Amino acid sequence: MNWEIVLDQLKNLIGVAVAIVLGFAIGYERKARAKEAGIRTHTIVCAGAALMMVVSKYGFGDSLEADAARIASQIVSGIGFLGAGIIVYRKNEIHGLTTAAGVWATAGVGMAAGAKMYVVATGATILLIAIQCLLHANWKIFRTKRYYRLKIRYTGQEDQSLEIKRLFGVEHFRNFTMRNVEGRIEYHVSLYTGKEFSSETLKQIMTENPFITSIERDDED
Repeated sequence: MNWEIVLDQLKNLIGVAVAIVLGFAIGYERKARAKEAGIRTHTIVCAGAALMMVVSKYGFGDSLEADAARIASQIVSGIGFLGAGIIVYRKNEIHGLTTAAGVWATAGVGMAAGAKMYVVATGATILLIAIQCLLHANWKIFRTKRYYRLKIRYTGQEDQSLEIKRLFGVEHFRNFTMRNVEGRIEYHVSLYTGKEFSSETLKQIMTENPFITSIERDDED
């Protein structure tokens, strides 16, 4: 057994070990926020990227036909397929986009560790975790504006829709339908508003505007 070769391979294994530690750190932050991908996913992605980087860089020796960047270049596109499985479209919103981007960036950390760029890999990990913590801070500038859906029924004249828009501070309805109920026209509209109306406020609006027969708040949509 050539112990010199074994020693060189053990040195290369250090990069994979470093990637495991860094991937664990990134995954722990994601798990703490109950995201789709947690410790295991980030650790395996980081370690796998580091392993492929080691093989790409050192596995083909000095062969003239060897391209050290060939395998490494496929890591980026390969992780893209994994990220696509994380992203889902549910209830008119995209979920998992940030987590998928984090997994993709974690692969980059693993590649740096596999290339023995330990300072870059460690620094990138610290920056990734710091950015995630910063963007999750409860500061107004980082908050995503929330919209509330209201389903409203009213009778009378169609022009009263202008009054409803004024009451709820909107310019357009998301849906507008008319129904003939026992010989009278009933209008059904749905709208999205950035202002949260309490149950008491909605009751007061109905009391002050008798033409509104019902207001239904749908926070799950």
